[in-house]
Amino acid sequence: MTRSRTRIVFAALLLCALPLFQAAAGVQPFPAGFHDSQMAVSGGTQYVRVGGKGPAVVLLHGFGDSGDMWAPLAAKLVKDHTVIVPDLRGMGLSSHPEDGYEKAAQARDLVGILDKLKVQKVQLVTHDIGNMVGYALATHYPERVTSWVVMDAPLPGMGTWEAQLVNPRVWHFNFRGPDVERLVAGRERILLDRFYNDLGGDPSRIDEATRQHYAELYARPGAIHNAFGGQFEAFSRDAEENKATFAKSGKIAIPVLAIGGDKSYGAAMKTELDYVASNVEGAVIQNSGHWIMEEQPEQAVELIVPFIEKH
Repeated sequence: MTRSRTRIVFAALLLCALPLFQAAAGVQPFPAGFHDSQMAVSGGTQYVRVGGKGPAVVLLHGFGDSGDMWAPLAAKLVKDHTVIVPDLRGMGLSSHPEDGYEKAAQARDLVGILDKLKVQKVQLVTHDIGNMVGYALATHYPERVTSWVVMDAPLPGMGTWEAQLVNPRVWHFNFRGPDVERLVAGRERILLDRFYNDLGGDPSRIDEATRQHYAELYARPGAIHNAFGGQFEAFSRDAEENKATFAKSGKIAIPVLAIGGDKSYGAAMKTELDYVASNVEGAVIQNSGHWIMEEQPEQAVELIVPFIEKH
């Protein structure tokens, strides 16, 4: 074979391999067999993916993500579980109602979704704002939740929450209003890059395709408004609700696995959950900041799946 022909063959092989490299980058697709729908909730609809058969697991995302973040975990769990993955209220592909962002209200909507799916009991896996909705579900509907994996964010009003509010890294909790939305409009990618870069342990682990994917979702009409003026704006009310619920009911008794990234909450996540739960295991993801499922998905799956199977 001539040298020129060798170069041509090599180039052709690279072109053939390119789709494989592209498929490995960015947000992964959910496995075949998942179906999605817009399910009616109070004042709007919630986008929900459902796949598999067996004991039910609900996966709840947070800000900067959507239900898309859970694809690597869903691919493992769907083999012997019913996996339910909503986009939170006003986020992802869900609709954009003006109110209803208190986490107890979102838990009530989630119970309505489970009822429509004829699912009585679930195990929870949550991250960031998903933790807050998960806590509301576990405290207001304890008969529906059998275990909980909670990742890398505190709970309004509980544990060290008050100290968190004066941490400059969470300045965005009060970053809202019409002028803020005008500033961010068309610059959603810049805003999200701040979160990925500042809160990530290794920002390079959050690749260009992932960043662009979420920038497009958060550029949808109403998305930034609902995140800041909805989800974040409700935190003070969530804090008061959580305090009142805790004073009445005390610690939750279900098994809890509290996971933190070693460059974010780390082992302190167990301490945060010890405030509100009596049966807490702790685990730390190595070489990860806040964005655990983007930065170290393999480590996360290796921790979460055995916990789910055990309970």
